[in-house]
Amino acid sequence: MLSLRLILIAAAVAALPFAQAAEAGSSESDVPGDIRVEAGNKAFLTGHAVGVQAYSCNATAGGYAWVGTPSADLYGDNGKLIATHFGGPSWQATDGSRVVGQRMAGVTVDRTALPWLLLSAASRYAGEDGDRLAHTTFIQRLATTGGLPPAAGDCNASTAGTRVEVPYTADYVFWKGTGA
Repeated sequence: MLSLRLILIAAAVAALPFAQAAEAGSSESDVPGDIRVEAGNKAFLTGHAVGVQAYSCNATAGGYAWVGTPSADLYGDNGKLIATHFGGPSWQATDGSRVVGQRMAGVTVDRTALPWLLLSAASRYAGEDGDRLAHTTFIQRLATTGGLPPAAGDCNASTAGTRVEVPYTADYVFWKGTGA
């Protein structure tokens, strides 16, 4: 399973230059209205994510359901690692600064991929080596490929506790306020 994960991540990294890019500071005209960032904010960082959505089949009050957690590396336009993305949902920059997001809205743009999202910054922290993400106000997830959970019917009593990693890519655009 680990070698398959590495192969899939390597394939996603190879495809990264061809993925639709969301440039920091670019026009929001292609972003659906439901997930546009409000006036008074500007994009300051875009990270191109390559990773997996790790789904666990869990028992719930109503039966069973897949519960997902992201695990991805975010790269700048220059191909260098700028941050990691993990459960919370959280992002941690290479300087140690961190932001935890809270989902505000989502839009399905491609039924074969994760929805595009708008998240607000629920909490922010400076890092030991800087504050790159410490002033984040919003995060958008755009240009997604893959990452959808397995079929709901595949999560049941006989598969409870099963973990499945589904490769995905996305662009994460980080925003900060323009006011004083």
